[in-house]
Amino acid sequence: MSETATNPLERMTPEQIEAIGKEFDELHEEVKSSLGERDAAYIQGIIDMQRKLALLGRVVLLGASFPPAAVAGTATLGLAKILENMEIGHNVLHGQWDWMNHPVINSAAWDWDTASTAEAWKHSHNYIHHTYTNIRGRDKDLGYEIMRIDPHQPWHPVYLLQPLYNLLLMALFEWGVAVHDMDIEAVRAGDKPMKEVWEDLKGISGKARTQITKDYIAWPAASALAAGLARLAFDALDPDRPGEDRRSRAKRKLRGKWGRAKRRAGRGDLPGPLRAAKRGFVSALIANATANVIRNVWSHAIIFCGHFPDQTYTFTEEETEDESRGATYVRQLIGAANIEGGPLFHVISGNLGYQVEHHLYPDMPSTRYGEIAPRVREICERYELPYNSGPFFRQWGMVQRTIARLAFPGGKPRPKPGPYRGEKIKTKGERDLQLAAR
Repeated sequence: MSETATNPLERMTPEQIEAIGKEFDELHEEVKSSLGERDAAYIQGIIDMQRKLALLGRVVLLGASFPPAAVAGTATLGLAKILENMEIGHNVLHGQWDWMNHPVINSAAWDWDTASTAEAWKHSHNYIHHTYTNIRGRDKDLGYEIMRIDPHQPWHPVYLLQPLYNLLLMALFEWGVAVHDMDIEAVRAGDKPMKEVWEDLKGISGKARTQITKDYIAWPAASALAAGLARLAFDALDPDRPGEDRRSRAKRKLRGKWGRAKRRAGRGDLPGPLRAAKRGFVSALIANATANVIRNVWSHAIIFCGHFPDQTYTFTEEETEDESRGATYVRQLIGAANIEGGPLFHVISGNLGYQVEHHLYPDMPSTRYGEIAPRVREICERYELPYNSGPFFRQWGMVQRTIARLAFPGGKPRPKPGPYRGEKIKTKGERDLQLAAR
């Protein structure tokens, strides 16, 4: 680690900045011209697998009152939700698959399983965040307007609580992002017309109604129905008495059930099928909420690890004034950080383990990031630029330390990496991707 936090752009000549811009442009066009059947098959396969996982999780949770089914269904549904948000929704809404001209898999038509509307997300994330990445005062994702994650941000006593409300944000991340899309600072300052505020609230309430109905009413009700019917079927298997005719047997069972129901009603108890239905509803409700929390915690971790570790730079508006194409590439490069992992990790992180490549090319299909990463590292080495990367738990630990330290006054920028001098190809997965592209 270098002890200096000086912006690397300050030592680059205008000629170098222009040259690096051309190289990154050429790499983008090279990949764009090679997109085809292999890429389309990937995203269609991922969507198909995600839908099957979601259906499997929902079906297993019909038996949510049975603990093993609750655990298996929750884990399966949580994984399906992660895939839907990270590798599918986020990337489709970036326009990564618009080149396919598919009627559904495109940034204009796609909606996703989260509290944010697609339109609000595309404005706040695709436009604001990816245009003004890490520019203090412009990038609303820099602390999400509620946390101090850079020592240049002025301190306020409310930040003393940020380690606590960061935990809340982890669990409720989709709702935090939905509200963040409204641009609360602009609303508070009166810079946002109330008409737009009401439109945002209308969109959020519409998505909230859909999410709540689906996850906390409809599917738990289906589990309640399944549990109640299962109990009725079980009760119907009551052994018959020898020599008893069908009519007498039916009357006896009916009298017995009616008597039990009256006794339970007198005690404030419910009949067996209703009791089973209640357990099924509550168990499924808890399972669905847990699956959403799993997705939210994972999304929070991946996004924070890609933007707020020690290695990343932030910038002033003055530094980025009249920014050239090449300088924008360099800002995106040093303002993001990668997370190292295997192929499965990259799929369930939406390939945002390659956050550097994603910020260079947000409209490039995510599966190509591992393929171009060795080329990006080579460019970094040649121009003596850092390439921010590290294992998941190291990156996550840096972020949590920053959130805890900057809750208090003071703080200073952490040491930054020097020019990249590591391996060009880091994993077998990257090598396989390069071979597949040939």
